[in-house]
Amino acid sequence: MGSIVEPWAIAENGNANATAKGLSRELRHGRTAHNMSSSSLRKKSDLRLIQKVPCKTLKNILSNLQEVILGTKLTLLFLAIPLAILANSYHYARPLIFGLSLIGLTPLAERVSFLTEQLAFYTGPTVGGLLNATCGNATELIIAILALANNKVAVVKYSLLGSILSNLLLVLGTSLFFGGIANIRRQQRFDRKQADVNFFLLLMGLLCHLLPLLLKYAATGEASTSMINKMSLSLSRTSSIVMLVAYIAYLIFQLWTHRQFFEAQEDDDDDAYDDEVTVEETPVIGFWSGFAWLVGMTIVIALLSEYVVATIEDASDSWGLSVSFISIILLPIVGNAAEHAGAIIFAFKNKLDISLGVALGSATQISLFVVPLSVIVAWILGIKMDLNFNILETSSLALAIIITAFTLQDGTSHYMKGLVLLLCYVIIAACFFVDQIPQHQPNGIDVGLQPMNNLGEVFSA
Repeated sequence: MGSIVEPWAIAENGNANATAKGLSRELRHGRTAHNMSSSSLRKKSDLRLIQKVPCKTLKNILSNLQEVILGTKLTLLFLAIPLAILANSYHYARPLIFGLSLIGLTPLAERVSFLTEQLAFYTGPTVGGLLNATCGNATELIIAILALANNKVAVVKYSLLGSILSNLLLVLGTSLFFGGIANIRRQQRFDRKQADVNFFLLLMGLLCHLLPLLLKYAATGEASTSMINKMSLSLSRTSSIVMLVAYIAYLIFQLWTHRQFFEAQEDDDDDAYDDEVTVEETPVIGFWSGFAWLVGMTIVIALLSEYVVATIEDASDSWGLSVSFISIILLPIVGNAAEHAGAIIFAFKNKLDISLGVALGSATQISLFVVPLSVIVAWILGIKMDLNFNILETSSLALAIIITAFTLQDGTSHYMKGLVLLLCYVIIAACFFVDQIPQHQPNGIDVGLQPMNNLGEVFSA
């Protein structure tokens, strides 16, 4: 579609077009890396046939379907959504339901990013940025809340840890590797200021994970297990509140006081990229349509996430994989595939600032927003979830942050840096693949190949 807003989209909001034009330049230079990454998976919509429809209401509906459902290169993956619902309704194999639900979440995550960007044209870049900050990792947040509602604390910890590791090592490593190969005769540079801010926050989040773990080893023989667990839980809840305060400060820093640190850098000689961005300078759907689609997409994400949470143990038993491996490796790879692909595409175009913004920004959002919010939600639900992710998981997180920080310290990149990050991710994945020993959480949860259906009995004890 061109840069002109269709009449039926304007009709939903009287001054939408004027607002969009006034904000277009500001939005162009204030879009988050997450939005710009997802835009690489969108495709132009041909509305010439729809424009011939005489009924205005029908025309509006068809144009929305065209833009939202068919306006992505991942359209075919939408078929997994009704298949997952049918498989669950007719009681097909639960591992099949798990796999179909994971595939169905992939296009939904990309469409949520598209819809938040569309709403930003009407609300302005600041409110749009806040909306994106809230919905940017909606899939992980919804899965975490539903898993907590089912007392599956280990799944919450593993899936959130996996998302951070995936962004730091897999997404960033793949982007740097393929970006370096595609630009092998050209030195790739990026602005370190954004990366520095994210690493400061990631290290602070790591500290909040380390201290509850160290309490376990620092306790003397006089301290009982219940006392240690109580201290760890109290410290984790306090730390979670501090992490949320830090995240709010991060949003203020990103959206108001130092917005220039997080703006995607543009090159004057990259005309093709400029043309691509220009296409997205005006909204293609109205405000209320976008809001309705966003609510609907969120409901579908919640439904598929419920299927994922309910069938993960069955998939573990059927596939011979531990719950930890599925949660840490498979869930983040499949669930965030669209975002990951966008980061890689922009690395090919030598737009490393966008790729870094996707990987580091998402990791920071999960570490300082989704993880502590999960602890607070568990607290409200009366569930004992702390920030102790166990020694193996916390060590993997610490090493991933340190290795990535060293990789990006000089502001330049080449394919060897990406290869090292990828190999580190492969090593960590292999570790959790071979680790089939049931692990003991500080609150007494056994995880591994064991089913987790009896977790409610553990907490009620």
